[in-house]
Amino acid sequence: MNKSVLNNKLLGSLLLAMALTACKSTPIADKPAAVEDKSPKAETSAPAAPTGADTSAVKEAAVSGNPLTDPNNILSKRSIYFDFDKDTVKEEFRPLVEAHAKYLAEHGSAKVTLQGNADERGTREYNLSLGQRRSVAVKKSLNLLSAKDQQIETVSFGEEKATPNCADEACHQLNRRVDIVYENE
Repeated sequence: MNKSVLNNKLLGSLLLAMALTACKSTPIADKPAAVEDKSPKAETSAPAAPTGADTSAVKEAAVSGNPLTDPNNILSKRSIYFDFDKDTVKEEFRPLVEAHAKYLAEHGSAKVTLQGNADERGTREYNLSLGQRRSVAVKKSLNLLSAKDQQIETVSFGEEKATPNCADEACHQLNRRVDIVYENE
């Protein structure tokens, strides 16, 4: 075999192995998404989370109009924020996840897309993977709380929807999220 052909094949194999290694992600175990409590670090917490398990507001708003668009209803809140380089749904967002799971369980035809996002730190491939892990973590939480799997789609935007040129942690923090988007909205 020609030496240059052998070198080209070896180089191609090496590049393929490097690309696959760069895209490697940790396998997702079949266990519920962990919930992390960050109480002692309240000063570094994410943007304001919904307070209390206000799922009774779901029924009240359903009588008066669309609970998904009622600003007084927890269902109008659509973002779940994450800590740096983490894909664990934080305890402070549990009431929000519970409210959306209850809505999906009660409205079998409702469908959502969970859009995972990351800040621009890290490689493009890593941020896509992290955004996907975040959206899958929220999906697992919704599934555990009675939402049907076929009602939920996950997608990752990685750093594509990140605010460009963040200069401080507060800006980065807003980019580390999963957005809940209902179909036909």
